[in-house]
Amino acid sequence: MNKIRKVIQFHNQGSSKLFISKYLSLSRNTVKKYISMYQFLNLSMNDIAKRSDTELEELLSQERIPLSSNKLQAVYDFFPHMEKELKKTGVTRYSMWQEYYKKYPNGLKSTQFRYYYNLWGKKVNPVMHMNHKAGDKMYIDYAGKTLEYIDKETGEVIEVQFFVAILGASQYTYAEVSLSQKKEDFVASVENALHYFKGVPSAIVPDNLKSAVIKSSRYEPTINETFLDFAEHYGTTILPARAYKPRDKSLVEGAVKILYHRIYAELKEQTFYSLKELNQAVWDKLEKHNNRKLTGRPTSRLQLFNELEKDKLSPLPIERYEMKFFAFATVMLNGHVLLSKDKHYYSVPYQYIKKKVKIVFTNNKVEVYCKYNRIALHPRDFKKYIYTTIKEHMASTHQYMTEWTPQRFIDWGQSIDQSVGLFITNLLEIKQHPEQAYKSCLGVLSSAKKVGNERVINACKRAMEHNIYNYKFIQTMLTTGMDLLSKDDDNENIIIPEHKNIRGKNYYK
Repeated sequence: MNKIRKVIQFHNQGSSKLFISKYLSLSRNTVKKYISMYQFLNLSMNDIAKRSDTELEELLSQERIPLSSNKLQAVYDFFPHMEKELKKTGVTRYSMWQEYYKKYPNGLKSTQFRYYYNLWGKKVNPVMHMNHKAGDKMYIDYAGKTLEYIDKETGEVIEVQFFVAILGASQYTYAEVSLSQKKEDFVASVENALHYFKGVPSAIVPDNLKSAVIKSSRYEPTINETFLDFAEHYGTTILPARAYKPRDKSLVEGAVKILYHRIYAELKEQTFYSLKELNQAVWDKLEKHNNRKLTGRPTSRLQLFNELEKDKLSPLPIERYEMKFFAFATVMLNGHVLLSKDKHYYSVPYQYIKKKVKIVFTNNKVEVYCKYNRIALHPRDFKKYIYTTIKEHMASTHQYMTEWTPQRFIDWGQSIDQSVGLFITNLLEIKQHPEQAYKSCLGVLSSAKKVGNERVINACKRAMEHNIYNYKFIQTMLTTGMDLLSKDDDNENIIIPEHKNIRGKNYYK
């Protein structure tokens, strides 16, 4: 109490808060608190001096200064209007006090006005002190507990993740269940939330989950590349919640707690047999939640959304986001890159041969980038071992190589017989690079001109029986006549040809 008296004394003498803080070894916030309370109580130094330490402590620690019922009712009736207005850009507490004081000239001064507003705010909303502007932020998170459904075919119990998104100003909420928190499911859930809100906020605030943030940082977190691309598509910004800063995500965590009681607890005891069925039950409960009046206020989340936030959101883009995937490759000597996921080859300009490139692909297209510049664009083709080539990409001396493709050899083999086509396909598959198999394929198929189609067919069938796929094996069978032997022939009837490298039985006598 002695320090508090000195704080008030120094303040009346005109000393700065910084000086008082250093002189009395108190934090500046503590000094501000005592001075604010002193101003609020509107006491003189004589009043302070007359009171004992016990009386002064009781005076400074009381939670509410008594007001006349009419004055208190008037200011409390004004606060719901003030809360809505504060969500608008440019509106401050001081400007709202001016509006209040103009309406009630005998009302509270600015210090008392702010004090009672804080008391009212704690009563109706514990996190109200964060002034959320309309259309500014959408907070997203996953609930810690999971829901589940039973697969009808297998009887397996499948756990699913509970996703929640909430708009800051209106507290309008979206929720759904998804199979996982992986990147694909996470982005789909966020996109569904934006379409549920029918608009895009200025920023999305996720917790530091891996699908959103690769590496958290106090100053510059590393955002997941796909999620960042998603944000650019929708024209918004990603602002990850700061680590160890609970207030950054208190709104969505509060929503999760409420939904635990209103959705999770009720659905946990029910049985569902598909993800769609479970989501429909979640959305039915969600509609009731958004139409329910907020604690201590006459409006619901849906009403606040329609009044304050709906028109502040940016419009949705015409098309939904198409998930992008990324791969890296080196341009081969033939001017193509391999998309390993599909085992398909795409051409790039020959100037980039041996360069390292980045491949960005969706379900419909494939883009190739070199040092942030797009050098090629192709429609995506899911056929294996096929080349998609733009002739302009090829140097004139290499354009003839585009005629040699895996499909050409497979079609050639099919024209001889289905078994030959299957042998060629398997021969191409076991090679790390299809062009390694070109000469082998050419050798097998060209043999038909020398020995006839029938013998090549028999040789390919024999080779597949032994699961051997190379040209040398086919050549050996055709040279030795093994392709002409029936399956019932004994090994004794096989005539081993004379050869200088064969020692013979006399060698071992």
